[in-house]
Amino acid sequence: MVFSYIYTMEERPKAAWTIFCKNRTEDFPETCMMREMTEPILWMCSRREFPTWGTGDYRSTALIVRGQDGTTACDLRYRGYRILSGKYGLSGLPAVYGAEKEAQTLEVVLEDGRTGIQVTLLYGVLPKYDVITRSAQIINTKENIIYLEKAASACLDFVTGKYDVISFYGRHAMERNYQRIPVSHGNYVIGSRRGTSSHQYSPFLILTEEGTTEDAGACYAMSFVYSGGFQAEVEKDQFGQNRMLMGLQPEQFSYPLNTGEVFVIPETVMTYSRNGLAELSQNLHRCFRNNLCRGPHKEKVRPILINSWEASYFDFDGESILKLAEEAKELGIEMLVLDDGWFGKRRDDNRALGDWQVNEEKLKCSLGELSAKIHTMGLKFGLWVEPEMVSEDSDLYRAHPDWALQIPGKNPVRSRNQLVLDFSRKDAVDFIFDSITEVLDYAEVEYLKWDMNRSLCDVYSAAAGYQGKVLYDYVLGVYDFLDRLLKRYPNLLIEGCSGGGGRFDAGMLYYTPQIWCSDNTDALDRLQIQYGTSFGFPISAVGSHVSAVPNHQTGRKTPLSTRGAVAMAGTFGYELDLGNVTEEEKEEIRQQIKEYKQLAPLIQTGLYYRLSNPVTDEVAAWEFVSEDGTQAMMQAVMTQIHGNMTGNAVKWKGLEEEACYQDAESGELYYGAALMETGILLPIKSGAYQTFRILLRKVGS
Repeated sequence: MVFSYIYTMEERPKAAWTIFCKNRTEDFPETCMMREMTEPILWMCSRREFPTWGTGDYRSTALIVRGQDGTTACDLRYRGYRILSGKYGLSGLPAVYGAEKEAQTLEVVLEDGRTGIQVTLLYGVLPKYDVITRSAQIINTKENIIYLEKAASACLDFVTGKYDVISFYGRHAMERNYQRIPVSHGNYVIGSRRGTSSHQYSPFLILTEEGTTEDAGACYAMSFVYSGGFQAEVEKDQFGQNRMLMGLQPEQFSYPLNTGEVFVIPETVMTYSRNGLAELSQNLHRCFRNNLCRGPHKEKVRPILINSWEASYFDFDGESILKLAEEAKELGIEMLVLDDGWFGKRRDDNRALGDWQVNEEKLKCSLGELSAKIHTMGLKFGLWVEPEMVSEDSDLYRAHPDWALQIPGKNPVRSRNQLVLDFSRKDAVDFIFDSITEVLDYAEVEYLKWDMNRSLCDVYSAAAGYQGKVLYDYVLGVYDFLDRLLKRYPNLLIEGCSGGGGRFDAGMLYYTPQIWCSDNTDALDRLQIQYGTSFGFPISAVGSHVSAVPNHQTGRKTPLSTRGAVAMAGTFGYELDLGNVTEEEKEEIRQQIKEYKQLAPLIQTGLYYRLSNPVTDEVAAWEFVSEDGTQAMMQAVMTQIHGNMTGNAVKWKGLEEEACYQDAESGELYYGAALMETGILLPIKSGAYQTFRILLRKVGS
């Protein structure tokens, strides 16, 4: 890893410098080849590890600091470094972790003598996954207050090369759509101004060499371990150099630092593959699954659940929930989750958010009694909450209107008929924490679905004073709440959710090892959503359920087998009224559950391969290969049907060329090379959206 700086001629530095991760330092020569330009003359070694504004580098910068006098120049110079065993951690923020034998930390100290700004760059190196993480700590060492106007944790400079940039855009109910475009002159920017990582863009970016495929070519990825606003950039300058940046969203961000105060930029995870996109994804999958997710559930097969939302929405009582639980138990489902509507006067989405007291009149019993009855059936019990929100028609808002984010004198934006609680203030967070834990203390709850159903707007905190820090402190408040919750209930499984996949990011995975992938449960749409998600996030993190047809979001009808196959590429569960399921469908559900329990270890921990593109190909196909290579499973869905259909051969990946594999169902034998070069021709079936699954076992293993 090389750190190098750009200097203008006027600076006349004595030496540039380079630091290598292999425990050695070297200096560049004191002179460097230069040539005349019409612009300020730059040194030709133009890669910069942490570019700042005011040094003659006019490209996008990682750091902009404004002093009390309004100036923004910051000239950081190298002061020292050290290498430590184990991976660094970040106070109040999520981060990849690693023990002494699996990771190292490099700390590089930079300082600007004029302003007193000191920056410690933090690098975590995890060789097993080909992953390097980057964060930075900024300290104000002088008496004057300073303001951080932009803060990115990672920057990669590429002096030569032609690249494509891959990003993932979307909207509610259609998140993380794959987009690949050539990098051209100018600045390509994605991000979120919504206070969350958002449905609109994923805080994850890939830069690939031209021609890179799933199986060949060089590619680089950045994933932001943060759940708030972000900005990712790829800039190509006038000399054809490319710069890739990842960090905090600079709009509505102006963070004050008084003397001695420290600001931590959230971590960026970086990985590289010279063998294509599949290996790049697998690096991140394994790192996130093993060294970002925490707790007892990260390596366990998650319980198969039924969620009450699409079964009954707000129209339920204790008796109907118990009936749903009885029907679920009879089919082999392992957990019932009571979704929205169990608290306060919550009979629709216009009221009662913030009033986290059990509505015993509606349930006709206490939540503890309901939970006990469900456990008596042999099921686990889960609960939905939305701690970050408040309804204006609520006891909480009537008592504390200043706890909502809203600008004095302005009519607030009421997205989904609710306001956002000010999680940057500790008293509000503590009150909600106490309210929800009082419920959890008196009912046996093994699972919590943490929802967050709107973006942040009208950002004004009555307690903050200076408003430029509110959005960052808000996210710290969310993380503090989650961290305290997990310490109090260490066996609790939390599933993240934000209107579905609106906060599907690496930061949330530190607290919630699975995230509801999308509110859209339509199997065909989910193929595209889960395809895009797979580039940056492990399959074990993807919340995915079988729902009713016609689908509640699209009205589309798909076979139960297809809905099951798509949901199995995730945590797997059900979201429908079991009372409306036929006996034939019930038997198929029993079989799906039986099969998933057998296949779940392979699905959750196997190497994942994308075998086709569901947007452009007639067949959507994907594959899991066990880490030891003894098992492989391919699943496919025909997304299109035509008269006189042509055949579709699916080529496998990740097998041993000389090894022999046996089809677990038919007994047919195949060599790995034949499966990867020629593939298996899928049989032609009539009917839309037909599903195929082939499980192979290595012979002689």
